[in-house]
Amino acid sequence: MAIHKLKFFACRESRHLAERIAKSYGTELGDSSVLEFSDGEFQPSFNESIRGCTVFIIQSTVPPTDNLMELLLMIDAAHRASAHRVIAVMPYFGWARQDRKDRPRVSIGAKLVANILVAAGVDRIMTMDLHADQIQGFFDIPVDHIYASGIFIPYLNSLKIENLSIAAPDMGGAKRAHAYSQYLNAPMIISHKQREKANVISSMTAIGDVEDRNIIILDDMIDTAGTITKAADMLMSRGAKTVRAAITHPVLSGPAYDRINASQLSEIIVTDTIALDQTQDLSKFTVLGVADLFSDVIERVHNYKEISSRFIF
Repeated sequence: MAIHKLKFFACRESRHLAERIAKSYGTELGDSSVLEFSDGEFQPSFNESIRGCTVFIIQSTVPPTDNLMELLLMIDAAHRASAHRVIAVMPYFGWARQDRKDRPRVSIGAKLVANILVAAGVDRIMTMDLHADQIQGFFDIPVDHIYASGIFIPYLNSLKIENLSIAAPDMGGAKRAHAYSQYLNAPMIISHKQREKANVISSMTAIGDVEDRNIIILDDMIDTAGTITKAADMLMSRGAKTVRAAITHPVLSGPAYDRINASQLSEIIVTDTIALDQTQDLSKFTVLGVADLFSDVIERVHNYKEISSRFIF
């Protein structure tokens, strides 16, 4: 089977990560640029030939929508430039919280994004820790769903935490927390929350043994940090020794940084799928890099190798 030349390109939001992925792979990012118009419109372009190449375009589609639109334009430009295949590497897949109709007269945003990506001409999607696993089924093209457990587990083992418990911040995160608790042979705690409205929690309680435990809260993303910080404070009030959080995607909007720093979280472990705001106090943050993991999976996909053995679970 013929292997076409591989090239990496980055959209602007994820250039920090794309450079690390390319370096880990042993190459450099391709030359691209974005022409900006005064009204806010922009036009990405490839500044080198990609004819017949397998093109990997790296972009986390964290809001605003310009980041998604830039990825779509890059995909379209790659096809019009006669790329052999175009693969979107989306470490953070935005709009994933809108994976179903949970009330009348709302969109299913994740499905819409999937449709738009396919319409733009993408041939394959590569992403990490989707908010909902069923989003893979929204695509009729291959989706490589990478799990951050291969990064978090070695780090958590290195801490050698005694009396360890794994906590889910809500019922929706129970499946992920259960997988970690089984692998680490640690009991599981579920935080049950009730919301007044989106991003506003009215009450929270814990299901499981909390007293004298060192607890790690696991989740796929952290937005305003309301759930995580409220869970940490609640667990500490119930007698936990320490509470950490391990979160794949640090969206961190609004008052998130202030909430984290004011909370009883002793450490918050995140990946670099989204860049942290370097103007904030990051003393509680530990950032684990995903570049080597993505680089390895890209090499396997490009050379038609299996990837399942690369993951812990």
